[in-house]
Amino acid sequence: KQWYQRRVAITAGTIKKGRAIKIGDKDVDYSPNFRLILHTKLANTHYKPELQAQCTLINFTVTRDGLEDQLLAEVVAKERPDLEATKSQLTKQQNDFKITLKGLEDNLLSRLSAAEGNFLGDTLILYFFLPVP
Repeated sequence: KQWYQRRVAITAGTIKKGRAIKIGDKDVDYSPNFRLILHTKLANTHYKPELQAQCTLINFTVTRDGLEDQLLAEVVAKERPDLEATKSQLTKQQNDFKITLKGLEDNLLSRLSAAEGNFLGDTLILYFFLPVP
């Protein structure tokens, strides 16, 4: 049989004397510098939560559009640092606006759910519906 057709349970743990890897039912000592790196070409892999808790998963998937955006950002940063600074500032401002909007929505929903009877009596709720000048 091929090596990839065999399944062997491998778990890492701490033994009284040091570190060991449990392969099947045997405990095998290993160096603390040992690293096991697994690679897959599968685009959409799924791992059990127990496995995810014991290891670090890194997704290096790159799309063509994402790569183009990164390269364009590098070129702009080199040739026009002022534009890159403006873009960075606008991105931060947009994120701040999203956070503010989420807070306002949560506040409005909280007030509407807590309102008893006719919510028109709560003037603070009405301010949410007034147009901003």
